[in-house]
Amino acid sequence: MAEKINDTAGKMTPFCRKIVHVNVKWRVIEKVSIFGDFFRFLWRKLVSCSTIIERPILYRRIVHRISSTSGDIFDGDVTTEPAVSSGRRFGSGSDSDLVSLKISLLGDCQTGKTTFVIKYVGDENQGFLEMTGLNLMDKTFYVQGVTISFSIWDVGGDEKRSKDHIPIACKDAVAILFMFDLTSRSTLNSVFGWYSKARKWNTTAIPILIGTKFDDFVRLPPNLQWTIVTQARAYAKVMNASLFFSSATHNINVNKIFKFILARLFNLPWKIDRNLTLGEPIIDYDS
Repeated sequence: MAEKINDTAGKMTPFCRKIVHVNVKWRVIEKVSIFGDFFRFLWRKLVSCSTIIERPILYRRIVHRISSTSGDIFDGDVTTEPAVSSGRRFGSGSDSDLVSLKISLLGDCQTGKTTFVIKYVGDENQGFLEMTGLNLMDKTFYVQGVTISFSIWDVGGDEKRSKDHIPIACKDAVAILFMFDLTSRSTLNSVFGWYSKARKWNTTAIPILIGTKFDDFVRLPPNLQWTIVTQARAYAKVMNASLFFSSATHNINVNKIFKFILARLFNLPWKIDRNLTLGEPIIDYDS
């Protein structure tokens, strides 16, 4: 018995070290390197966009407008009004009421990141750029007369190819989504690695841990489901992250996650309850 306990303790050492590692406060090491003329152009375009930090007056106006109808916006999976519905497209007319928010997605290959984003942006995607190791997608919509533009950076899961994209994808992001496949525990174990890389370049973004392919997860034996749920909640706690289980195939919690980001950014009431019931899509966050 004593030998087993000692053996188990030895196996836990790397995991414990990872937990200690991700709690360390990261500082930005250096500015993002030049990635070519295109990236320089794209970067200038992004930093020129108005953000909630740079425009506090606009921020307060948005909070006031959204708060008046936040129950309609953030209760359930009701989608917000797309920016193209009234004939006005992103970039046309005055941008005085435009808020651009950058969101990054990180995770191993085959976790369903791109499928997840495509499900969210749908036909309203007004910009799509695909390159080796990085996809960029936009979704622009109205919230009480204010145009919100989500710029979503989907970093490929290949470690070698993603290495150069993580700095530019994470820098200045307001939220970082760490994705893993609910049916593959190895992708969950990799989350700490993605987390530590992201925090080198961004220490303020809202972290959200997302388990994908919930429709396949529910077919697993209950005891295995319980193990994965327990491990995911433990990881989320260490990362100080909210936890969502999702399915792009059945649109489970996809829209809710992005509305949750808006609610947190603008300090709005969130009406979706936490759900820790085994066999149902988990939603776990600090009140």
